[in-house]
Amino acid sequence: MKSITLACASILLCFSLQSQADNTYQTTEDFIASTFNSVAPKANVLWLDSESKKVIEEILAHKFNKMRVRYWQQPQQTVWILEEIGKESPITVGIHVKDSAIVQTKVLVYRESRGDEVRHDFFTDQFKAATLTANYQLDKHIDGITGATLSVRALTKLSRIALYLDQQINSQ
Repeated sequence: MKSITLACASILLCFSLQSQADNTYQTTEDFIASTFNSVAPKANVLWLDSESKKVIEEILAHKFNKMRVRYWQQPQQTVWILEEIGKESPITVGIHVKDSAIVQTKVLVYRESRGDEVRHDFFTDQFKAATLTANYQLDKHIDGITGATLSVRALTKLSRIALYLDQQINSQ
């Protein structure tokens, strides 16, 4: 009887951890609409050439298998919904760029079992006003969070990519 109770408790714990590991904090549509203070503009597509893919892969430090990236644009500003693996699962992040600087970074969906502190304003506010240097780094230091190192790295990489892609849009 005791082993059955322990088995049931283990199963409940697994379901509980799984449900905690896939948290949606805001939908893509709501993020885009709130960013532009209105109905979201129509999505655009940026086709990636070999140089852009090379830069993105350099930032990510792994292969990037997409040929295009969707974005939303109004004059002097873009919104990017990007994903990167934290430890084991993708983190979906919305990044608003205006005048080549980050206005807002928001974790939209967090799928890891730990490290979700990166979703809080105390962390994401560090990205505000960040710009991209000539060697594709952020121009400001981002403090880490103990126990969320890989999630911190994922958000930092995505912020760099959003700024890089925004540069590509503005140079066309």
